[in-house]
Amino acid sequence: MDVLLNEEEQMLKNLAREFLEKECPPDLARAMEADERGYPPALWRKLAELGWLGLALPETYGGQGLPLVYLGHIFEELGRAIAPVPIHSTMTAALAIARDGSEAMRREILPAVARGDMVLTWAFTEGDPRFLPQSVQLQAADRGDYFLVSGAKMFVDNFNVAQKCLVACRTAPGSSGAEGISLLLVDTQSPGISATQLSTLAKDKQFQVVFQGVRVPKSNLVGKQGQGWPVAERMLDQATALLCAQMVGATRKDAEMAIEYAKNRVAFGRPIGAFQSIQHLCADMIIWVDGGQLLTYEALWRMDQGLPASIEVSQAKAFCNDRCEAVVRSSQVIHGGIGFMVEFNLHLWFRRVSAWTMRLGTSFEHRARIANGLLDQPGHVRLGESMYQLSPSR
Repeated sequence: MDVLLNEEEQMLKNLAREFLEKECPPDLARAMEADERGYPPALWRKLAELGWLGLALPETYGGQGLPLVYLGHIFEELGRAIAPVPIHSTMTAALAIARDGSEAMRREILPAVARGDMVLTWAFTEGDPRFLPQSVQLQAADRGDYFLVSGAKMFVDNFNVAQKCLVACRTAPGSSGAEGISLLLVDTQSPGISATQLSTLAKDKQFQVVFQGVRVPKSNLVGKQGQGWPVAERMLDQATALLCAQMVGATRKDAEMAIEYAKNRVAFGRPIGAFQSIQHLCADMIIWVDGGQLLTYEALWRMDQGLPASIEVSQAKAFCNDRCEAVVRSSQVIHGGIGFMVEFNLHLWFRRVSAWTMRLGTSFEHRARIANGLLDQPGHVRLGESMYQLSPSR
């Protein structure tokens, strides 16, 4: 893996940063916290015109077919700008459809996503918040050529503006573990669906979604019936790595604001950055962000190469969970009381980074997954449940 950006990647990052600095000031993120939709359609359309929404989708369906690493660069810059757009939920579902959806589904969904005409989301979490196959209890009763879906999902991003939702459910009565799980693409306007917005730290749009006998055609299966866990696992890995890229971008911006403040805030007759204790904090912040970035792009690169990436994804998320949170907390320490004022923009980054550290797996879950992945060989004793159940081939 070459850790240095090539010329094309650097141009992409520069373009993204220049565009977002102009089109996505902090005031926009603040305004969208109170907006009913939670995102500005005009900005979403511009992302589509730039080709970002189709960047990693196949060329056959209106995308550009570029590696996930390129999409990671976009997510890093979007995180830096705390851009209030539903791109993470949309790309998570779209990439799963691109790999495992039917040909008819790909032709219907992916070009619309690339054009910016469709917002997608996905639903996995239920009462048991762990990202384990046994956590999926939503039932989908087989009725011949359709399923009847009943149950509830939690923390579904952007459900209020999404046209389709990729839902993990059980299509085999009495099944447990990884057996009997299927992924269904559900129309969010289907009869029997209700959604309640949740109050979150980031003030973004997340919902509890209740399904009451929702009819879903069998043609909406993504992957094979009852064999959807590998599809869900790949989807979660990609979602986690892209979220890490977003966290790294936001955290680096937060660190840069703290360092700039330390250069200009004068106390006891000199800038506080002249004090060794503040210098140590600033040095640690940059080291931690660089570490998270390296681990994130290693995970994305391995997925691009078709290599097993479960351990690398969990290494990135566990590290980012701990160190990105440490960076934004250190930034608050450097700023002092002003950092906690609602009118001061720093807290916009703090709240988002802190919220993202709690999504898609805690540090404890990811470390268990890493340990089990390293020891998942004949003759070794597993240390407990991993966050995602690793397949025997890994």
